[in-house]
Amino acid sequence: MPQGIQAAANAGGPTPHTRFQFAPATKEQSKARVALDGPSGSGKTYTALTIATALGSRIAVIDTERGSARKYANEFAFDVLELAYFSPDDLVEALAAAGAAGYDVVIVDSLSHFWSGSGGMLEQVDHAAKKGFGGNSFGGWKEARPMERRMVDALVSYPGHVIVTMRAKTDYVLETNDRGRQVPRKVGMKPEQREGLEYEFDIVGSMDWENTLVVTKSRARTLTGAVVRQPGIEFGQQIKAWLEDGTAVEPVEDLITEANREDATFEDLGALMRKVRARRLEGAPMLTPEGAPTTLGERIQERGKQMRKAAQGGDTERNAA
Repeated sequence: MPQGIQAAANAGGPTPHTRFQFAPATKEQSKARVALDGPSGSGKTYTALTIATALGSRIAVIDTERGSARKYANEFAFDVLELAYFSPDDLVEALAAAGAAGYDVVIVDSLSHFWSGSGGMLEQVDHAAKKGFGGNSFGGWKEARPMERRMVDALVSYPGHVIVTMRAKTDYVLETNDRGRQVPRKVGMKPEQREGLEYEFDIVGSMDWENTLVVTKSRARTLTGAVVRQPGIEFGQQIKAWLEDGTAVEPVEDLITEANREDATFEDLGALMRKVRARRLEGAPMLTPEGAPTTLGERIQERGKQMRKAAQGGDTERNAA
């Protein structure tokens, strides 16, 4: 610590002015960021719909699984968007549309397609490498990585709750049954997604063929290490109770409305951007009044540029006169 700041801290006096200001930490209410991984048949989609029903009344499913979510339409009420191409930017646009439509909960089933499916990250990297880097994958990753960052930012900044499912590769292990014989059992391996993606979510659960969910990561202490057989509505209610235990914050929807407000001034937009940056919501997906997909940070910056350009144009006209 610099000597002046250390001296002030030791004396109990005010800290000298700095860009970095600390404040008391408080737990704020938040929206769910849940990831479920597991092999095919482990119940990821059904569990995601069960949790979503506990969290909100209007549910949207972004379905990459050839319409498989519709098979549960007789048990759950939800709207569906079925995709056959899985560009990360398309997911950002789909989330912007969902937010504009006011869905409380969005389920992405599955996020793995935006990694390894048609148009997903791996294909985007391969295309970029061949197009501009002579097939060099390092250059391809450098080109495509911002696209993935936009997708992740849109997921974690969505105005409502987000639940994603991820496929897990399948393997077999030998176990001894009750007769003492060695029998094979299918097990799920790590999810088909980039390494470390689980850090972006508050709750991560792995599911097996017996529809048992094991919470492998949780910021909710009551769920840490939980093992839940066929998770039902109660599991979603536990998540909801943890999310609502805290200080109320301004909804992201209100910030989006402010960014689109016609009579907003340049100063208004500056104050709004500071608020958005403080909450790390620049990547929140949204639509402009014309229906174009963008993000909250981009919308504020674009409007600010337009205002500055208009003001400079007015000065030029006055000087000419």
